[in-house]
Amino acid sequence: MTQPRILVAGATGRVGGAVVAQLHAAGVPVRALVRGEADFPEGVQAVRGDLGDPASLGAALEGVDAVFLVWPFLSAEGASDVIDAIGKRARRVVYLSSAGVGNGEEEPGEAITAFHAELERLVEASGLEWTALRPTGFASNALAWAEEVRTTGAVRAPLARLARPLIHEADIAAVAVQALTTDALLGARPLLTGPELVSQERQVALIGEAIGRPVRFDEITLAEAVEKMKAAGYPAELVEAVLPVQAKMLADPEPVNNEVERITGTPARTFQKWATDHAADFDR
Repeated sequence: MTQPRILVAGATGRVGGAVVAQLHAAGVPVRALVRGEADFPEGVQAVRGDLGDPASLGAALEGVDAVFLVWPFLSAEGASDVIDAIGKRARRVVYLSSAGVGNGEEEPGEAITAFHAELERLVEASGLEWTALRPTGFASNALAWAEEVRTTGAVRAPLARLARPLIHEADIAAVAVQALTTDALLGARPLLTGPELVSQERQVALIGEAIGRPVRFDEITLAEAVEKMKAAGYPAELVEAVLPVQAKMLADPEPVNNEVERITGTPARTFQKWATDHAADFDR
């Protein structure tokens, strides 16, 4: 595939934004799907459309060869129509899935895994060329702590010793660019991880180092965390899906691999690097 025109859904998000930036930097024609006003570098075309309304996607998909698909909902409802619309115009889709989907033989047991598994099934059955990226936890999820860090110098969260191989959004994007612009990952479901397990307590300490002042981790119970997340506006189904899965990882942590380096030729970035890159988000 040479110089395809690529549509990026989720282009204003962390991963989608990094995909747009890396494609643009590589000189690949890229179009950003947006629901409202958004700023992109000169040469990136922003086109209105909404994945919740497949009929609105026609202009965004016109002349597109490949689509980077981020699904923004907590169920697969409506996804079949979106993938049908993509299939009528593009020939390739790269879907941002989740490591929780596993090997596809297990019965999905929680909300997030269930919709990712269904999206993967729909993509595979679409007749499109496809890749499903399965990253572990996003380092960027730590941005949920940013306001607390700025205002209190502490993070109140459960599971201080929970260690995960969190992945930098730029590394997910780099793999996505390979999947979108080469044939190396056709029909693949690569498991993408960060380079090491980092506990939540250590993540907070590294954020403190990045901003040049100490940040404290104050551990709370899972029950307190549930109430805190609901009060912050997180959907109940998301809270009920995420926290029990994270608690299980204390005894059974996610694996660490070198897939990012194998695919891109560059080692995966550390959480320390992520914290340094995002220091401004946490600073006063």
